[in-house]
Amino acid sequence: MLTERQTLTQFLTEDRRRHTGASEEVDSLILDVALACKAISKRVASGALAGVLGAAGATNVQGEQQQKLDVLANDIFMRTNEWGGLVAGMASEELEAPYQIPAHHPRGNCLLVFDPLDGSSNIDVNVSVGSIFSILAAPVTGPDVQVADFLQPGTEQVAGGYAIYGPSTVLVLTVGTGVHAFTLDPGLGEFFLTRQDIKVPEATAEFAVNTSNRRFWEPAVQRYIDECLAGTTGPRQKDFNMRWVASLVAETHRILTRGGVFLYPRDSRDPAQEGRLRLLYEANPIAFLIEQAGGRAITGRERVLEVRPTQLHQRIGLIFGSREEVDRIERYHAVSGGDPEQQGNPLYGFRGLYRATA
Repeated sequence: MLTERQTLTQFLTEDRRRHTGASEEVDSLILDVALACKAISKRVASGALAGVLGAAGATNVQGEQQQKLDVLANDIFMRTNEWGGLVAGMASEELEAPYQIPAHHPRGNCLLVFDPLDGSSNIDVNVSVGSIFSILAAPVTGPDVQVADFLQPGTEQVAGGYAIYGPSTVLVLTVGTGVHAFTLDPGLGEFFLTRQDIKVPEATAEFAVNTSNRRFWEPAVQRYIDECLAGTTGPRQKDFNMRWVASLVAETHRILTRGGVFLYPRDSRDPAQEGRLRLLYEANPIAFLIEQAGGRAITGRERVLEVRPTQLHQRIGLIFGSREEVDRIERYHAVSGGDPEQQGNPLYGFRGLYRATA
């Protein structure tokens, strides 16, 4: 019976009692975020019936084509979280500058950053999409927030998570005391605890990557993927399965459910960019979840959560998942040094000197 399970509110309350450093203000903000996710879930589920599919006819700050649901989800996040006196300001993938709390609303001690609808290119083909969020402490409370207020490393997050809108709507959350999943009962309108203390298996035989970008990858990534594709005949001596959904939330949810490794690495398409995914509202909350579940998250060169942001919409490479595979990829980057001059050398990943046997 669902009514015998803990609601999200009950879980947060009991978790706060067990951990004296927990904040009631953060818990209240999480509940407001959950309310926004419920509203977005309803719009996603309605699809074409509600006239919310298709392009919005505009681009966001990233230069990406906005979908109607991108705009709608962003508005839902802002309207749900602006009035409660919990946030000092917000930042979103869809907004160039931080969102200032209107003067007639009180301001709180938290900063909320979010990707309101991750994987929106999948909406029209009815593939799972989601929302990603991160909560930080505001350096100061009262005046309008500045970009600098948000430029905190991921280690400073006080909560993070995502909602996935699939066959069921699931909210996956960490407040620094493990990773827990809550499934939405649409009849009652409540999130109920359905998985507690989630752990990523240390070993895996499954990877997720967009192999169409192979020619742009650094040598370490080429080497790793080539060894996986070689299967039992290669140095790994086991077969791997490959997945690619093009939805960060969907990829993360699969890895938290059955293990795996995800790679969206730095590449040579735009040398000025250190990667393709956004640090503050994509990579950081996902890395927070993965580390809390016992996995690892790196850029290839360093731990994601230790990257010091320099821009609100900064992009980085992101590699995360089962610890053994991420450790291996990190070693390969250390050996190659990430040298782009070696990128076009097809022999680089297979020289005997660098061959891995374990």
